[in-house]
Amino acid sequence: MTRRKARRLPIHRGPAAWSAILPGQEPGVVLTEDVTVDIAIVGGGFAGLSAARRLLQLDKGARIAVLEAGRLAEGASGRNSGFMIDLPHDLSSDDYAGKGAASDQEMISLNRTAIAFAREAVEDYGIDPAFFDPVGKVNGAASAAGDAHNRSYAAHLAKIGEASEMLGAKAMYEMTGSRHYVSGLYTPGTVMLQPAGYVRALGRGLRRDGVQVYESSPVTEVIRDRSNWMLTTPKGRVRAGKVILANNGHLESFGFVKRRLMHIFLYASMTVGLDADALKKLGGRPRWGITPSDPMGTTMRRIDAAQGGDRIVTRTCASFRPGMEASKAALERAARIHRRKFADRFPELTEVRMEYSWAGHLCLSRNGVSVMRELEPGLFAACVQNGLGTARGTLTGMGVAELASGRTSAITRHFAAEDEPTKLPPPPFAEIGANAYLRWMEWRAAKE
Repeated sequence: MTRRKARRLPIHRGPAAWSAILPGQEPGVVLTEDVTVDIAIVGGGFAGLSAARRLLQLDKGARIAVLEAGRLAEGASGRNSGFMIDLPHDLSSDDYAGKGAASDQEMISLNRTAIAFAREAVEDYGIDPAFFDPVGKVNGAASAAGDAHNRSYAAHLAKIGEASEMLGAKAMYEMTGSRHYVSGLYTPGTVMLQPAGYVRALGRGLRRDGVQVYESSPVTEVIRDRSNWMLTTPKGRVRAGKVILANNGHLESFGFVKRRLMHIFLYASMTVGLDADALKKLGGRPRWGITPSDPMGTTMRRIDAAQGGDRIVTRTCASFRPGMEASKAALERAARIHRRKFADRFPELTEVRMEYSWAGHLCLSRNGVSVMRELEPGLFAACVQNGLGTARGTLTGMGVAELASGRTSAITRHFAAEDEPTKLPPPPFAEIGANAYLRWMEWRAAKE
């Protein structure tokens, strides 16, 4: 018998703002009895829900249960910036370039497969198109160094046959209403999500198609007894022939890849809805997304009423927390910095207050690999998204469904060829060193 108890459950700091700005959810179904299914999925984010959808595509008669620790879209899937990016987006580099032309082209193809899969779900489930907007994104540069990063990235994209467009300061102002940016690099393939709206609707569509989606039902123990698995939650249990762990960094909570995962928290704030006077002062377009030219810079998004109100999101600051819990002090510090970054970009809106501030949990490996494989007979993982949870989560969810179904594809071959996550330095050196490095990177990218 194999028995794995969860050493910790998800703990979130601050509200899931993307969900909070939408109309309230219908009551979630809590697991309160014992059920039997073919496949149980732990985690109801991008990876878990995508795995469920792909399993149904492969076997319409499959009995599937998804177990989410909280409410849909109120965990990590409702705490990201909503960029579903197709191009190389290496957060450890200066200009996002990846691991070489051949590797980048393969990853681009896979990312676009994930985006196409999500687009098909939007069509099949009647998801509001405002929650899935293929508008592209811009790397914004606020300094000569940032502009140089953009030009380096543009040259790399040109070498691998990918389109991009350099924007001058005037074009950036016309788009954002901010004179902070000296230039930008537009790439057309990114989809801008309202991530909570997309995930909520994906969950509804899966329920419509017969998937049992349980919320507020954290899995506290996973047991293998002979040919079956038993998952225990506070009020019920699930017996399954196969199990998929789609819980990103909390894979480590069940004892896998110990001391190999970097648990990073990024922080964001969102304004109140902008009134008519603020919108007049701001100008610019009603929707846009800016990633910083330096990966440790500040991400900005403007959304409109169809996505939850005329609001601006500011995202910056990072901390390494091996215990998988962001501190109150770290969130308060980040919120102060968000206020300053917002004022730098929109000095005419200094009276606009932030309504929400929150932390979001990312899981990275030092060598940039994911964990999408069979861990034990009948137990699979779709985890470690390396800060790319919307596209990579969708992709690993698709891949793990294929793997669990005995299928081979470009996705399964890609992840099968990846190495193990490399080990981290021993504590406390890993935490001290990582946070010192993050602070230095933050300081270096201050203008961005």
